[in-house]
Amino acid sequence: MTEIEQLLARVGTEARNTRPWGWPSLPEPVDAASVLRAEAALGFALPPLLAALYLRIGDGGFGPEYGLLPLLDGSPSGEPAAVPQYLAHRESGRKDPDWPWPEGVLPISHWGCGMYACVDCRSPEAAVLLFEPNADEADHAWYVDAPGLEAWLRVWLEGTGWYEESSDDTDLPPWPDFRVRTRTTATPAS
Repeated sequence: MTEIEQLLARVGTEARNTRPWGWPSLPEPVDAASVLRAEAALGFALPPLLAALYLRIGDGGFGPEYGLLPLLDGSPSGEPAAVPQYLAHRESGRKDPDWPWPEGVLPISHWGCGMYACVDCRSPEAAVLLFEPNADEADHAWYVDAPGLEAWLRVWLEGTGWYEESSDDTDLPPWPDFRVRTRTTATPAS
């Protein structure tokens, strides 16, 4: 069994035995067609580990705090799904250029108070970022939560995340690629 298979088995066990806030039960996994629909709507592929979570564990409802968002359809707690959240954040960022949303950064879990755990689907390791919009400006709203989704899941399973009571003094580093990933190029006037 590979390390990823072992990790998925551990996540599956934890997912069946715990319920995040607002989730009465673990939803059934999505099918491959749902992943393809999500990727078509997003315009990019999901990282393989993230796709495996949805395909093999459940359509959200597991993970730290409020748990993973469902992929395409809303949750029992009323939280919109990951794909509609991403599309709404991208649209909002186009309307308010002071608060752009980076392309390829998919919100996967809501922390409350507008904060989200997000997967950078364009990074090789699927870095997990924290979006904390209660900052004074967008440059100060993005942090690196984990270098990759695999590490983020392990931290959750071990109970050592920044969100745990025993980790009150944890400071997350700022995400250095925010401005690069949200820079727009001006088109010349015709």
